[in-house]
Amino acid sequence: MKYSNRNQAILLLADGTVFYGKSIGIEGTTFGEVCFNTGMTGYQEIFTDPSYFGQIMVASNAHIGNYGTNAEEIEAEKIMISGLVCKNFSFNPSRVNSDKSLLDYFTEQNLVAISDVDTRALVSYIRDNGAMNAVISTDGTSLEDLKKQLAGVPDMKGLELSSKVSTKEPYFVGNPDAKYKISALDLGIKKNILRNLAKRDCYIKVFPYDATYEDMKTFNPDGFFLSNGPGDPDPLYSAQETARNILANDEPVFGICLGHQVLALANGIPTYKMFNGHRGINHPVKNLMTGHGEITSQNHGFAVVREELEKHPDFEITHEHINDGTVAGMRMKSKNCFSVQYHPEASPGPHDASYLFDQFIANIEKSKN
Repeated sequence: MKYSNRNQAILLLADGTVFYGKSIGIEGTTFGEVCFNTGMTGYQEIFTDPSYFGQIMVASNAHIGNYGTNAEEIEAEKIMISGLVCKNFSFNPSRVNSDKSLLDYFTEQNLVAISDVDTRALVSYIRDNGAMNAVISTDGTSLEDLKKQLAGVPDMKGLELSSKVSTKEPYFVGNPDAKYKISALDLGIKKNILRNLAKRDCYIKVFPYDATYEDMKTFNPDGFFLSNGPGDPDPLYSAQETARNILANDEPVFGICLGHQVLALANGIPTYKMFNGHRGINHPVKNLMTGHGEITSQNHGFAVVREELEKHPDFEITHEHINDGTVAGMRMKSKNCFSVQYHPEASPGPHDASYLFDQFIANIEKSKN
């Protein structure tokens, strides 16, 4: 354990604000958009979620690393966050089925992290001032040099990142003899989405982010899925064109998060960058079709413009975020298409939203009749 190498470290925000802490023992400097997650558990799933690519994660939970890591609790094959900021970093995990400590996990992938930060103050600051670019440094780089380097980091708005995390070649998940075949567009797909489809008797072929409708149709699928992912949806022109062609051919389609935003853009409904986004595992959503409430896992910094969606004659809002009224789900009236702005596969304790996968299967069955 690298207890002795706990040098002073800093977090510098784009507006010049500085927070001080300590290195966990991995030297380096890393850049990204700073954001926070309010989940009390599930840190490994967060760190490996491709939707967080290019972001520095602030953990609002006071203890990170206390239950180590487990190889079965990943959403991608590598860590996706740019860096970590936390209050207390646990070097010695206490859990029967942990594979290794979080320090070892970070060291293997050279993930720069800073602890002993006043994260309550930092989260409050982000809430008041919005998500912005930041840099973590644990190697003694001067503040002036960090400011110069940070000034050259591109803003998340307008940034296309799906190409950085998507598969390069198609691959298959599930039982080849399954009842349903799904073509999935990988914009930054989470493993648990694929698990949820597979356990509903689906055989999935996962395609790269820039696959065309014709590419995906070669699998002769029963339905199409548009995945979550990082960055701004606006520059994803190929994905939007693929979505338009899926809809033009009356195919059943389901979108989650970035896929939800792509479906909106494909129909001329704009998106916008949120002030600080929704990231946590207890976000309340109201299902406007049933009147029921759902406790959901969310992770997004962009959203569909509600006013424009309401003007579209072929769309209706199916779910809304109870806290701020943002669009949490939508469907098309003339097409077999629906999407949500949250993660039904995450099931962070409550399984309130898992029915959406069943709804997708029901829509596929409906399309066959």
